[in-house]
Amino acid sequence: MRQKTSLRSSLLLVLTALIWGIAFVAQSEGMNYVEPFTFNGCRFVIGGVVLIPVILLLRKVNGDVRRRDDRRRVRTAVAGGICCGLCLCVASCLQQFGIAQTTVGKAGFITALYIVIVPIFEIFLGKRIGKTVWISVAIAALGMYLLCVQEGFSVGCGDLLVFLCAIAFSFHILVIDYFSPRADGLIISCVQFLTAGMIAWILTLLFESPSMETIIAAAIPILYAGVMSCGVAYTLQVVAQKNVDPTIASLLMSLESVFSLLAGWVILGQRLSGRELGGCVLVFAAIILAQIPVGKCGDR
Repeated sequence: MRQKTSLRSSLLLVLTALIWGIAFVAQSEGMNYVEPFTFNGCRFVIGGVVLIPVILLLRKVNGDVRRRDDRRRVRTAVAGGICCGLCLCVASCLQQFGIAQTTVGKAGFITALYIVIVPIFEIFLGKRIGKTVWISVAIAALGMYLLCVQEGFSVGCGDLLVFLCAIAFSFHILVIDYFSPRADGLIISCVQFLTAGMIAWILTLLFESPSMETIIAAAIPILYAGVMSCGVAYTLQVVAQKNVDPTIASLLMSLESVFSLLAGWVILGQRLSGRELGGCVLVFAAIILAQIPVGKCGDR
């Protein structure tokens, strides 16, 4: 039974990666109409609102929650959602600014570096990090050089912003890993979107000049990013990650980099040079290597 649950959760994480990969296209296209904070403010609020009736329906089906431990889980879910929302807003805003200045495929692969960054952060949590992770870091660094560094050893601003986004997403994954086993995943997801949306809208009013006309013009990308990428995919991540080992979960979610490259090529006609494709191959190899357990007791 546990094996079937794990397999189902793994398939849900692959679906999550597919939705996220295509979302890079929506984010790129949305920038043709609205500015980054406006786009994120709209999609996060939509993602949170979409989940409210789902939560109410499930609570009605399951009956009123009155037990003290259940109420404690709700409070934990709200606290976790706020923490996740802060991380998500920072990561997504960096990503949105970066996507406007780089290609969808490159953004997908750079973002996926969180798979290598997470184990490094785990050092500070007292976990042992083996040789394979450090080898992965070296391979990823070479891949990033081929993917991002231009002539004259300059790094594109968009690539740098997306790399900072990968660091922020690493914190997001660790926060989810802490809260998801302790609380209701749907509530965590809903609260994180509403939190991120509120922060994004504050930044929008401070730094941008949104209009209803431009928002309507960007309706399709915003709706996809809000309903599918936020409401569906991030919720699948929170729910499915409870039943999958964090290492395997990270590996499955890293497939978004492959899906983003394919989506950018098929939908937008974006192509990478041979050098950039070589960088993608090295980054993906580093991602895979970082997730392969070696030895016993979790040593890697």
